[in-house]
Amino acid sequence: MAMSRKVRIGLQAFLWGEAGTYRQSGVSNYIRHLVQGLAGVALPQVLVYLPFPEALEDFPPASHLQPRLSLLPLRKPTVRILWEHLAFPWHLEKDRISLLHAPMNVAPLWTPCPVVVTVMDLAFWRYPQVHPWGRRLYLGLFTRLSVRRARAVIVLSSYIRRELETFLHVPSGRIRVIHPGVDPDYRPLPSEQVEEFRRRRGLPDRYFLYVGNLEPRKNLRRLVQAYARLRPEGVSLILAGARGWGYAELFQEVEALGLAGRILFPGFVPRQELPLWYNGAEALLYPSLYEGFGLPPLEAMACGTPVVVSTAASLPEVVGPAGLQVAAEDVEGLAEAMRRLLEETELRTELRRRGLEQARRFRWEKMAQETADLYRQVLEERFP
Repeated sequence: MAMSRKVRIGLQAFLWGEAGTYRQSGVSNYIRHLVQGLAGVALPQVLVYLPFPEALEDFPPASHLQPRLSLLPLRKPTVRILWEHLAFPWHLEKDRISLLHAPMNVAPLWTPCPVVVTVMDLAFWRYPQVHPWGRRLYLGLFTRLSVRRARAVIVLSSYIRRELETFLHVPSGRIRVIHPGVDPDYRPLPSEQVEEFRRRRGLPDRYFLYVGNLEPRKNLRRLVQAYARLRPEGVSLILAGARGWGYAELFQEVEALGLAGRILFPGFVPRQELPLWYNGAEALLYPSLYEGFGLPPLEAMACGTPVVVSTAASLPEVVGPAGLQVAAEDVEGLAEAMRRLLEETELRTELRRRGLEQARRFRWEKMAQETADLYRQVLEERFP
């Protein structure tokens, strides 16, 4: 099928998060940047299916992008899932959609057109014990069904590509690795601006930083244990992120180790503030057990902040030689990495240089262009 004005691409953006909330991270971040990137790409008509009117506030002006609001607000997962599988396919048929992109693992059970699916990760299979059983069952079943019928599957890292080939036996020819990017807002900032922000927010003079939801998959209990072994004088640990699930044990660990007051929990950090948090940190610590990509280390590197990541999943692919890598289970190794960053000035300088260089490889505009190219290949029946 040649691309023409009659072609209509549908983008299922039901997980577009509300501004200023923790839901505006992860997959929501991916969707927003994809839509903004597609605004600058030559494409036929793209209908973007949004979950609620507030999403229009960030919607980019482009003649070929048209927002479509659902008849019901889709904030509640149950409502969204029912709409996605029962009502949404009818809208796709009414709108004469030629190709649907489902950007979060799951496509509707039936569609009147070919489907492209983005699989963020398979954490619900790899680490089922740290996921609510309902989420695990739903994603496990519907991800399998979706990738089987998808004309093409997008993944954010080569690691997840190997996961799909191993766990779901998806032919490699149907998988395309398209890396996400980093906003230009994430950059080294003037020290005066960072200091003013630190004073305004009442932040400690020196701190290690973690950014992300508080949940077991992020391996934060081991991070707390490593910090307790080091107990660096005058350096706090900030765990910035919304409470996900299974976080009670993390707070209990902090209390048991006598670290209340030295480990801070500011909650969800708005996207607009994140560059300042990164710039003010001694380092970003990200010892996650599993990541489909892992944006915080990339964002921190773009700010010139050294990073320490685990060797798990896709994180070595994201960081490359620009950060320190420690096995996720190695509490002593994590404490040693923290010590080195505090004491070795030359190491910090070198990691800053490497991090800035590594971050320049990842651009949202490139991600959008490669995604649009894949749409064309599927519509023209040149993929897989």
